[in-house]
Amino acid sequence: MSRKVVALALSTHPGPALAVTVMAVVLGFGVGLEPLRLLLLGLAVLANQVSVGLSNDWIDADRDRAVGRTDKPVALGRISVGAVRTGAWIAAGLSILLTLPLGIAATIAHAVFIASAWSYNAGLKKTPFSVVPYIVSFGLLPAVVTLARSDPRFAAPWALGVGALLGIAAHFANVLPDLEDDRVTGVRGLPHRLGRRVVSILTYVVLLAAAVLEFVGTGAPAFVPATIGLALNVIIAIIGIAMIALPTRWHFRLIILAAIVDVAVLALAGTRLLAG
Repeated sequence: MSRKVVALALSTHPGPALAVTVMAVVLGFGVGLEPLRLLLLGLAVLANQVSVGLSNDWIDADRDRAVGRTDKPVALGRISVGAVRTGAWIAAGLSILLTLPLGIAATIAHAVFIASAWSYNAGLKKTPFSVVPYIVSFGLLPAVVTLARSDPRFAAPWALGVGALLGIAAHFANVLPDLEDDRVTGVRGLPHRLGRRVVSILTYVVLLAAAVLEFVGTGAPAFVPATIGLALNVIIAIIGIAMIALPTRWHFRLIILAAIVDVAVLALAGTRLLAG
């Protein structure tokens, strides 16, 4: 495999891309998507996330060079900005083409998801509204999944709410480790204006709110996974807020743990995700 191919792959932000793809596939399995539809959904969301990651490294190339980002191939000169930009557009187009066989409703929802995510990279990340694309894109993910069924159904309102809350948490968790580098290059999104401690506390609260919404939406305590998820989120929130003075890496780990719990409950909800 050539160095440029490796550099392009690393520019996709493979960790987050795979995480969102796995989330979509697991939700799709839970709502009963047939194998072919499940495969198309997974490939479409993966292409979506690849486009988002590549567009981030393309648009942020100068900023990443300025702060000496060693995890960005473009900043290190291992691949050109033009190659990453071209890859981003191709992946975005491919994600829409892969969604078309899943129906027009799923395709429209997915297109809005992608446009929202790109708007963050294109400039909203520097404004107080930096969280909005995360709310829109993650909030729409359950709908993309449920609309991809052979008998399309919109996602239940509580599921859309959980997706939006997970989006807020994802934004805050993603920004926490880079707050200082972002300030140096003039990025002042909502988390930067609130500060590390406030953002850390808010993230625990948001994830706990998602667990409460899952508890209510799934009909718990009869739905045991939501009851367990709520209990775990309460414990994580208490521990995290009690240790708020600790370095960011500790909070990042706890936040990821709480998010995994919430996603697991959402995945286990199955057809409860469907609107009545």
